[in-house]
Amino acid sequence: MKAIKLLSFLVFFSYIKCQTLQTSLLHAVLEAGKSKVKMSANVVSVMQNIKSQNYLKENLRDITSIMVAQFLQKSTYEEVQTIVTELLDTVEQCKSLKSPESPLECAHQLMTTFLEYICSNQGMVEKHMFTDCCTTNNTERLECFLSYKKDDMDYREIFQIPKPEQICEMDKENQMSMKAWYGYEISRRHPFLYGPTILTMSACYETAVQTCCQEENKTECLQIKLDPIRKYIKEISLRHHHLCDIGIKFNHNVAKAVELVLLTKKQPKANFSEIAKLTTDIKNLHKICCEGNAVACTLGRSQLMNYTCSKQVTLSSKTTQCCEQPEPFRGECIINLENDDKPNLSPLPLRRFLYEYSRRHSELAVPVILRVDTIYRNLLGKCCTLENPWECYSRGNEMFQRVVRESRDRVKNHCGLHEKLGASNFHDRLIVLYTKKAPQLSVQELVVFTKKMADAATKCCPLREEQQFICVEDSAKLILGALCRRHEAEPINAGVGHCCDHSYAFRKPCFDDLQVDGAYLSPSLSCDQVINLKEDLCKAQEEELQIAKQKLLSSLVKQNPYATEMQFQSIIVDFLHLIGMCCHAEKSEKCLQEEGSKLMKKCQSLLED
Repeated sequence: MKAIKLLSFLVFFSYIKCQTLQTSLLHAVLEAGKSKVKMSANVVSVMQNIKSQNYLKENLRDITSIMVAQFLQKSTYEEVQTIVTELLDTVEQCKSLKSPESPLECAHQLMTTFLEYICSNQGMVEKHMFTDCCTTNNTERLECFLSYKKDDMDYREIFQIPKPEQICEMDKENQMSMKAWYGYEISRRHPFLYGPTILTMSACYETAVQTCCQEENKTECLQIKLDPIRKYIKEISLRHHHLCDIGIKFNHNVAKAVELVLLTKKQPKANFSEIAKLTTDIKNLHKICCEGNAVACTLGRSQLMNYTCSKQVTLSSKTTQCCEQPEPFRGECIINLENDDKPNLSPLPLRRFLYEYSRRHSELAVPVILRVDTIYRNLLGKCCTLENPWECYSRGNEMFQRVVRESRDRVKNHCGLHEKLGASNFHDRLIVLYTKKAPQLSVQELVVFTKKMADAATKCCPLREEQQFICVEDSAKLILGALCRRHEAEPINAGVGHCCDHSYAFRKPCFDDLQVDGAYLSPSLSCDQVINLKEDLCKAQEEELQIAKQKLLSSLVKQNPYATEMQFQSIIVDFLHLIGMCCHAEKSEKCLQEEGSKLMKKCQSLLED
């Protein structure tokens, strides 16, 4: 009976943490009671380190499973568990984590042993197509393995619960750990998602299952509780992958600048030396996490959070509510904390410009602040060569304001167009624009890519102006980052390549200004090949019909990118009218063939224009 009561308490405690984490995607603050015992920062720090080491020891198997599943995405749950057992039995440093050094030694040795384990198993090498990786040395070998990781953008099935009774029965019979199974599923679909985040979300998933299986309407309960988890994973995975890209694509100064801005916006009261230290530590931690070493990533984040919590007075008082949380919730809570209040500061000094400007402008998105910093550096280079540099510097503030104003105006125009056209027509406009910019992409890719941009506008544009600005910029940063990954894998065109590679800060304005790719020669298609007038369109759901329309629009733009928007829309309107009319006719296929001839003539006129 005592055991049952203890289990009920643990489930309830974890439920409270996860419920609060789910309350807001961007402000996942975990509530906790105030501690009645006050201890010195040193004592707290020592206790936190001991707790972190114990947490790593207790969860070493789950963390190792995350690492294995992220590299071996085609392996079954059972195969992953077998490999994990063999690895932990092999690596001596992981058998006992008593000394302060042993966790880090375990993490590094585990990764080395894991890569050797893969290459020594010919069947595994062939299944995952790692032959070329296993012929290289250790450093190149890791880079090679990382290059084979693939994000699954259609990550849906494990959140759709068609038969919750099966899950509840599985949990009841304890056939496998719900947390471990879910961690495996997330890991193989999101190979760049950091290990500590997967542990947190897995704990929340397990709690949701245990809670909902007690409810009468299990399906509804699971849908309500799992939807915030799904959304959070989708967004944070994109962010983690984006951070990994920055570290690979641009020099270390860009990666450090991004972290410095993020930290300073969040903790504007912290002094420069603390921000500089944390910037370096976090950049190094990103590198470890991006290399796929889930154990070292979890350990590193825990140590970083210990340090942050030991410096609450100098960094941010808002971390208190997070620092009282247990692992794994503490880290996710601190990362998602809202920015601290801005202190009263003197006029902008030029020394330590990026730090000083960021702490004064937490309302600006990271790319916008980096644009201002780029202008500042260019100005500095120019002014230092002049006889009177101070007169030159005096024009800086006006230049900085112009950069912000231009960025803000772009967002206003973007959202103004969204409001004017409505969500569906706005998406169509984006398809036209980006088919002209990147016609080498398939129509399917263009529809999916522009859908993300349209969804971001739908989310961001209704917000008040200040939030709207930062939301659009932040969303564009991630969406364009994914497009640049696509270009990296398979080059699109010179214009896209220039925007992706030239400047991280000015990537969005570059894409905004990108025009028709005049070098692209579309394969010549007849209107019969462009327009599908088959009877199966009458069986299509609304969403499927919308996609068919958008694919047609993209195909038309590819054939004649210089046609007017009115010409494109005229064909689209006629296409939808034809579908609506003929699908209600007695002989729909005959109707489509006879009435479709007019549409074909209009299409042919556009192609020949």
